[in-house]
Amino acid sequence: MDKVFGSSKKHSDSGEHWMSVSDLMAGLMMVFLFISVALMRDAMVERDKIKEVAETYQQTQQAIYVALYEEFEKDLIKWGAEIDRETLSVNFTAPDVLFANGRADLNENFQQILDDFIPRYLSVLDSYKPIIQEIKIEGHTSSRWNHDSTDYEAYFNNMRLSQSRTRAVLGYIMSLEPVVVEHYHWVKQNVAAVGYSSSKLTLDKLGNEDEQKSRRVSFRVITNAEEQIRKILEEV
Repeated sequence: MDKVFGSSKKHSDSGEHWMSVSDLMAGLMMVFLFISVALMRDAMVERDKIKEVAETYQQTQQAIYVALYEEFEKDLIKWGAEIDRETLSVNFTAPDVLFANGRADLNENFQQILDDFIPRYLSVLDSYKPIIQEIKIEGHTSSRWNHDSTDYEAYFNNMRLSQSRTRAVLGYIMSLEPVVVEHYHWVKQNVAAVGYSSSKLTLDKLGNEDEQKSRRVSFRVITNAEEQIRKILEEV
């Protein structure tokens, strides 16, 4: 009988042992569940914040585009310009008006355009300054240089030319009295001159290079939406 009872007690102890392991496993599962729920909640909060920034970005893009278009609608044709809704770029695409062929000196007509355009442009953007990361003055060329140039030579010759042209544009802007008086320090801190050579060609409907539209100067607004998203990710 003792053997029997002893055997029964042994089985009882074993049962209690396995019961404790089961309780432990159940407890760990609950801990993992709570961790998973917390991580999912953080991910949802992060997603919602990024979504909010993206929606605000889209609304801001639209608002800036509308403001620019309403201000310059009547001038675009006579300036040979257009406004790109997606990139918030004001593109001046009449190369003969901008510069002499192969030169970086601003034509008199382009100077007169900038005299009118720049003060109004900065005035339109004034209320959006807190969300503007940068304004880029972008110089673009066609892929052509001369008949004897290799593709490599043409690209780097046009690179030097496009960079010289945008520096000339920025220098002229910084000398304008309305800019000097009202916007000088902001322009100095937030406006950059960039030359892209022929790396961003304009193509026609058939996919061929449109040489005239490729030779352009653009004023592009860049908002700080990406910076805001990066800050959200760092916080999370």
